[in-house]
Amino acid sequence: MAAFLADVVLQITRLSLQRCCKMQGLTACRSIHTQGAPLLFQTSNILSSEPMKRKKRDDPALAAARIARKKKNIEKLLKQKQRLGRILKPIEEIEGNFKLQQRAHELRRERTQLTFEESEERALLHKDWTRHRMHQFIDDMNAVHQFTNSQQKALKELREESEELYQQAIQIDNNSLLYEWHGPVSTPPIEGYDSPDGEYVDTTRQY
Repeated sequence: MAAFLADVVLQITRLSLQRCCKMQGLTACRSIHTQGAPLLFQTSNILSSEPMKRKKRDDPALAAARIARKKKNIEKLLKQKQRLGRILKPIEEIEGNFKLQQRAHELRRERTQLTFEESEERALLHKDWTRHRMHQFIDDMNAVHQFTNSQQKALKELREESEELYQQAIQIDNNSLLYEWHGPVSTPPIEGYDSPDGEYVDTTRQY
């Protein structure tokens, strides 16, 4: 029995199968075989790709005409760039309205020439206004300093009386700047209103 099994194993180790097929003049083979020591099965790669197509020959006249056309377009663009320089994309917001530009001489107002007395009056008025604002700023700052000093003095005396009341006094009051707004939760329908369907016309210029 042992000799029979050894003979069978020896025959299996020498097993070799191969399959070939021809497609459009090409031969593709797939095989399976075993090795003797150790017992190992191996298979070849699956070659099922499409055969390469023949490269079409291009007409030399058409290729030369295509190259000449590209060369002509490039020369035309170079001449245009040398003649006009760098052409920027126009921006309507910067260029403005062409009709208003034509009426610029009508809409332009001449600068008023002030007399010496008017210039002096405006200068004195500006100085008076500046002086008034400076005094107002100084009064406001003095009032702020006075309120701050009074607050610090009151907190100091309160802390000497009770630490608990002092800690409650220095807490931030979140209700001091409370803002509430109550408005309509829904808008009543408008009679006879034709709701748009979402279509629009794109008027952007294409360059």
